[in-house]
Amino acid sequence: MSLLEVTGLTKRFGGLTAVDSVDFHVDQGEIVGVIGPNGAGKTTLFNIVTGFYDPDEGEMRFDEKSLLGLKPNQVTKLGIARTFQAIRLFPAMTVLENAMVGQHCRTRAGLLGAVFRGPRTRAEERQIEERARDALGFFGNRLIPNADELASSLSYADRRRLEIARAMSTGAKLLLLDEPAAGMNPSEKEGLVKLIGRLRDERNYAVVLIEHDMPVVKNVSDRVVALDYGKKIADGTYSEVASNERVIEAYLGARHEESA
Repeated sequence: MSLLEVTGLTKRFGGLTAVDSVDFHVDQGEIVGVIGPNGAGKTTLFNIVTGFYDPDEGEMRFDEKSLLGLKPNQVTKLGIARTFQAIRLFPAMTVLENAMVGQHCRTRAGLLGAVFRGPRTRAEERQIEERARDALGFFGNRLIPNADELASSLSYADRRRLEIARAMSTGAKLLLLDEPAAGMNPSEKEGLVKLIGRLRDERNYAVVLIEHDMPVVKNVSDRVVALDYGKKIADGTYSEVASNERVIEAYLGARHEESA
């Protein structure tokens, strides 16, 4: 079975159908790019899978467990973590603290543990810090030297990296990256492509990324899924999807297709 299996997923907002009967899957160790024009339903798809929205129809299964009715923290605990199109860090917390927050869904110490800080609580805190430092260390010398600095002091690209590190520290199996290359220069995008490949090859993550930068999608994706007006219009290799007539029409319009 696929790690993530989505069948007939539909989400309506009043008279607008944002996601329309989408079938979608991700296999273990696979990198899948999700493309489509603005308003195609890409981020809405992420929001449904991660529990921010409840679908109106359809089924979602992750690691053979249903995701229907789960809240975002419950989805995260099952093993799905995400980043956001607009960076959502805690700017007044340190880089290390931001990474440690990712493990909140797996902590066991309750209110009494936090107040009295017994041996179990202190041991758990040490483990949380070790895992957070491990996630930061994955990025080489980009984040670890700034572990005790405020997240707001990081460059834009490093804040993107910190969001990924926080997602890693949740203990996820599947990472959903929403436009990770947004705002990056060509050199940073090239580094991002290598980073996503390392996430799979070295850490065995499955990765789904929403991305508008086609060279990034081409260079990193094992498979590409294209959406338009909430519907899936193509699914295959990058070359297959990029040459698909419906995808060309969605991006460039029927008139351009006819002249070409």
